[in-house]
Amino acid sequence: MVASVGCSSGGGDVAEADPGLTESGDVSVSTAPVNTTVAPVPLPAPTVPAPPTTAPPPVCVVTVASGDSVSAIADRAGITLAELQTENLIDPTDTIHPGQVFDVCIGNDTDDITGASRLAPPPEAVVRQQNELNELFSNYSLLPLVVDGDSGKYTRQAICAARMGLGLPVHNGHLAAGSEEEAAIFAATELGIPQGAPTEADRWILVDQTCQVIVTGEGDERIVGVFPTSTGEAGHETFNVRARAFRYDPATDNDGWHDSTSFPVEVDNPLNGNMYKPIYFNDGQAIHGAQFIPPEPRSKGCARTFPLHQDMILEWLGLDEMTEATWNVGEIGVTVVVQGRYIDPTAD
Repeated sequence: MVASVGCSSGGGDVAEADPGLTESGDVSVSTAPVNTTVAPVPLPAPTVPAPPTTAPPPVCVVTVASGDSVSAIADRAGITLAELQTENLIDPTDTIHPGQVFDVCIGNDTDDITGASRLAPPPEAVVRQQNELNELFSNYSLLPLVVDGDSGKYTRQAICAARMGLGLPVHNGHLAAGSEEEAAIFAATELGIPQGAPTEADRWILVDQTCQVIVTGEGDERIVGVFPTSTGEAGHETFNVRARAFRYDPATDNDGWHDSTSFPVEVDNPLNGNMYKPIYFNDGQAIHGAQFIPPEPRSKGCARTFPLHQDMILEWLGLDEMTEATWNVGEIGVTVVVQGRYIDPTAD
């Protein structure tokens, strides 16, 4: 018989876990306890995703510094000069000054200088605006608005004229409901003389192309009337000038309708765009009556107004009884200023 073979473990009596043979020849494994503890394996640290990097908000308002130009501001903002002018409703001839601010984030339907929305207010707000505007202009001859809740071009024409007469920034955009500007217009009971009016003249006519209105006044004393106009369309622009009116033609032989030399028609009548009792102020450009006066530039260079309004202007000037054409500057007696630039607020 083969004896089991084992080794002492330091003199102890516990057999090692080595296999041995039994008497029968089977393999026997010692039943002594075995240390099965496994040392823990450290887990990798969890991966924490880095916070997403966000671009800083765009700088939407730029302040004019000394020596700045409009084109330089546009270049720094990465927009075109035309975009900057349109966004800020400025004329290319306007001068800028240090401290003036410009909105350089275009096309976001927001005035980034004031934070006001450029979108149309809700109809119920527009209804109130239209009622207030009708009351404000009731003594100034501007045609009353249809109170329909639509902040369309006629409503914006009146809003623009109110801004002119109240010393607010002049543009023909929507009037933001609940804004300080709206509160100023609602609180007004009369209009002041607009900036740009030649108040040193005893009588003056201001044609504002931004608002598409004609304002008449006397010196620095008062506004006489505010009338809708339509100035020259693209390609036939009305020129921004300051001049004395130099010719008046009552055209009494044709009920006041005078055929244009530059754009003649076969028959003088209100429907063909001819000139009703024109007052000339700049070569062939005149203030005259016409049948169609949209609130945007649609003429061939003149400033149109309705025949009724032209008669009111002539009566104010004391020319309503005149039967012959005159070139007498002193007899006509009015200084004309054309200013501004029309920007379609609905254009992309």
